[in-house]
Amino acid sequence: MKAIGKSTWEGTWKEGTGTISTKSAILTNAPVSYSSRFEGAPGASPEELLAAAHAACFNQALANIAGQNNLKTESINTEVEVELGFEESTGHPEIKGLHFNVQSSIPNATEEQFQDFAQRASVSCTISKIIKVKGTVTATLIK
Repeated sequence: MKAIGKSTWEGTWKEGTGTISTKSAILTNAPVSYSSRFEGAPGASPEELLAAAHAACFNQALANIAGQNNLKTESINTEVEVELGFEESTGHPEIKGLHFNVQSSIPNATEEQFQDFAQRASVSCTISKIIKVKGTVTATLIK
């Protein structure tokens, strides 16, 4: 299986505009610009899409880890914050940090098990494996 993303760009870095799309067409020609990426203007940003993908990847990893421990996950709600900034010496954009905020209902899981599962999911999902920045996790087990 190959996941394919596409992007177009026209113009300079700060004044140009582009689009982001996926081959599956779940995302088609979403507008992206310097201002949507760095200044909070309407439009997409690669980091926001990364955060959403990372949240989905984390959720599946957490459900898998719980299942491997004979526990059935009822629900997982995850928000991933990707902190984007600029490298001090070069001024180039860089991801400065990641934070996972997860709430999950896993009947019969202890708090200690859940915290372990969440930490393991944050480093073992496929997207986590390609990111060099270490993430933090706030995990709430719903009873």
